[in-house]
Amino acid sequence: MDLNILWFILVCVLYIGYFFLEGFDFGVGMLLPLISKKDEDRRAIINTIGPHWDGNEVWLVAAGGATFAAFPNWYATMFSGFYLGFFLLLIALIFRGVAFEFRSKLGSPKWRNTWDVLIGVSSFLASFLLGVVFTNVVSGVPIDGNQFYTGTFFTLLNPLSIVGGLAVAVIFMVHGANFLSLKLTDVMRERANKAAKALWISALGTAAIYLIWIVFTTDTFLGKGFVGMIAPLLAALSLMASRIFMGLKKEGWAFSMSGLTILFTVAGLFVALFPNVMISSTSPEFNLTIYNASSSPYTLKVMTIVACVMLPIVLAYQVWTYIIFKKRVKADPKTLHY
Repeated sequence: MDLNILWFILVCVLYIGYFFLEGFDFGVGMLLPLISKKDEDRRAIINTIGPHWDGNEVWLVAAGGATFAAFPNWYATMFSGFYLGFFLLLIALIFRGVAFEFRSKLGSPKWRNTWDVLIGVSSFLASFLLGVVFTNVVSGVPIDGNQFYTGTFFTLLNPLSIVGGLAVAVIFMVHGANFLSLKLTDVMRERANKAAKALWISALGTAAIYLIWIVFTTDTFLGKGFVGMIAPLLAALSLMASRIFMGLKKEGWAFSMSGLTILFTVAGLFVALFPNVMISSTSPEFNLTIYNASSSPYTLKVMTIVACVMLPIVLAYQVWTYIIFKKRVKADPKTLHY
């Protein structure tokens, strides 16, 4: 395996980690204004992700940094062409973080409800935009022979990418509801379980439409033959399994299965993309690949050494934080931080 392939896999792994972790994070945010109107209940919901939400966002920084260092031409084309979309994503992430910190600064119900709504809206916007971006990367966008994106922002908002954004948002909501049912107690635990079951129907519908649409309107999946369909099929089976475990009230398994749904979905997109990193709808000759978009071999070699040293440390720290904060959160104002 050459270093170009290795770093393509590592970038894929980083995005999988981000979507898995930030998936339930965004899902919880979207559900916050919907599950309960009581302030102590909402505080309990926020406290389930309180120790994790900012750490989860580091995965996006790592994925973006790895893309920039290993495949600078990919980074340049994507971030310049999708500039407005990424700017809106950044704004959503900023307001979301501010809302988490500010909502409990005052006791006014109107003040707190405003921030709660902002958390929900920003979480949805971020989820939706991520789905739009990755759908466009895989389905293809206008790129010329100089690796310049030649479309506009509204080129990105095509029907397929909109369905992709909605599918990502709803699947994140199911993942977030499963996380809440795993972390909350008593009545809130039951509400989260019911929300997961109700949202699962919407997730199944939008995911099915998205999968059929992207598979049969692009060459990226079918062009790989059966290999290109393995991950999407596993994602569908995982989503089905998640619903079964919801009914059995096995929260840990339901959360794991919704997480696998996200894992296989992202992996499927990268498998379909390989060996390209961006597909040009203008001409296949203008596709960005892991070779014409990559850094020099020496740069990739140095990065590999650094990754081998640092990645295990980062993973160990992340696992440790989840072990430390593994207990369920009770809606008791005396024990809530946020």
